[in-house]
Amino acid sequence: MTSFRVILLQRFGGPDVLTIGDRPFQALAAGEVRMRSLASAVNHSDLHVRSGDWKIRKASPFPYVPGLEVVGDVVEVAPDVTTVQVGDRVWTTMQGLGGVRAERDGGYAVFVTVRAVAVAPLPRDLDPVRFAAIGLAGVTAIESLRRIGDVAGKTLVVTGTTGGVGGIAVAIARAHGATVIAQTRSSGPPAAASVDAVLDGVAGPAISSLVGALRPGGSYCLYGAAAGGEVCFDAWNLLDRRVLTGYSSEDLTGDALRAATSELLTLSVPAPPTTVVPLAEASRAHAMLERREVHGRIVLVP
Repeated sequence: MTSFRVILLQRFGGPDVLTIGDRPFQALAAGEVRMRSLASAVNHSDLHVRSGDWKIRKASPFPYVPGLEVVGDVVEVAPDVTTVQVGDRVWTTMQGLGGVRAERDGGYAVFVTVRAVAVAPLPRDLDPVRFAAIGLAGVTAIESLRRIGDVAGKTLVVTGTTGGVGGIAVAIARAHGATVIAQTRSSGPPAAASVDAVLDGVAGPAISSLVGALRPGGSYCLYGAAAGGEVCFDAWNLLDRRVLTGYSSEDLTGDALRAATSELLTLSVPAPPTTVVPLAEASRAHAMLERREVHGRIVLVP
């Protein structure tokens, strides 16, 4: 075998610009591992990159292989790699894999090559599709909650709970002893000064009521802005020690990935509803996600 199948993006556009292509096998560089893909989740970020809303940070980005994450089995390691062995089940996300940074091809591929320091181990008997459905969404939820601090015994509002990050964040926060208010599109705004913390993936006009819902000393963390980044709120709220912060998975490191993965496995976080689609039908998966035809997450399998 001299090449393998990938999903390629040759230009920005709708789901139909995703096509099937081939990539030649390249010798591993120092510090690298190659894995055979078992499952790759589709993220909303993939849609933004594909459409051109989020520009790829390379002078010549095409041809581009999408995919911010992948679960797989290691099939080859560079001679200097000692932390990972052939046969290990691992996963990786962000850290230059696809995305806007695009330091290497993404996870929509039969084989994926990454730095050994960028992977996290998984139990060999773990269902790869189930974990892929948690994946980056789970890491984002954990890292965002870390910015809020200890939520045990506190009342927490989580927005966007029909999506991957929000839904998983609800389960994680409850596992840590928080009382969680799941905020959806149909929910009314929380009462003023009624909660200790807010985890928000929506922003937009709702941010005013969310900041106002914080008790003095409360914390708000933004992990996304599905309703837009232009916001307004009453600045007087900041004089009562309310803290506004945020988290971006662009800052993820291998060490943070491994710590978050360990926590996800320890907590036995349930996977959200999952739709499995063949890798070759990635364009259909993108169309389904754009039309909001699925609840939960879509996972591509070779």
